[in-house]
Amino acid sequence: MPLTPLDIHNKEFSTGFRGYNIDEVNEFLDQVIKDFELLIKEKKEMEERIAILNERVDHYKSLEENLSKSILVAQETAEDVKSNARKEAQLILKEAEKNADRIVNEALAKSRKIAIEIEELKKRASVYRMRFRTLLEAQLEMLEHGAWDDIEQADSAVVVE
Repeated sequence: MPLTPLDIHNKEFSTGFRGYNIDEVNEFLDQVIKDFELLIKEKKEMEERIAILNERVDHYKSLEENLSKSILVAQETAEDVKSNARKEAQLILKEAEKNADRIVNEALAKSRKIAIEIEELKKRASVYRMRFRTLLEAQLEMLEHGAWDDIEQADSAVVVE
């Protein structure tokens, strides 16, 4: 069991013939008591400081643990976000491909329809040209073969009368 300043203070030595000088011993013991009290006080302060530092260390360890957990959660979340983004990009790409196919198919259908309409218009134009040519040829034939002469005679007969 360690000595306390009170133990030192209360210690009494037996005196013998020609023993130590009592005043010197008491002065020395007083100095030892002061130094001992100072050492005890410093020890207590150091223990308190160690306790405070241990609390800080525990606090920082807790923070470190929480940060590690947060980093792991953030990494997992980032991976989830990346995965979801990839899936969404694939869905968007598939949807775009479907829309592109639909648009191309619609364009091809319209193109075929327009081609059919163009062919129909070409046929109509050809028929129209044939009919118009036939009409013109008939009119020319009428002009060349005297049908106009009959009209002129009828016209002059109307004027003479």
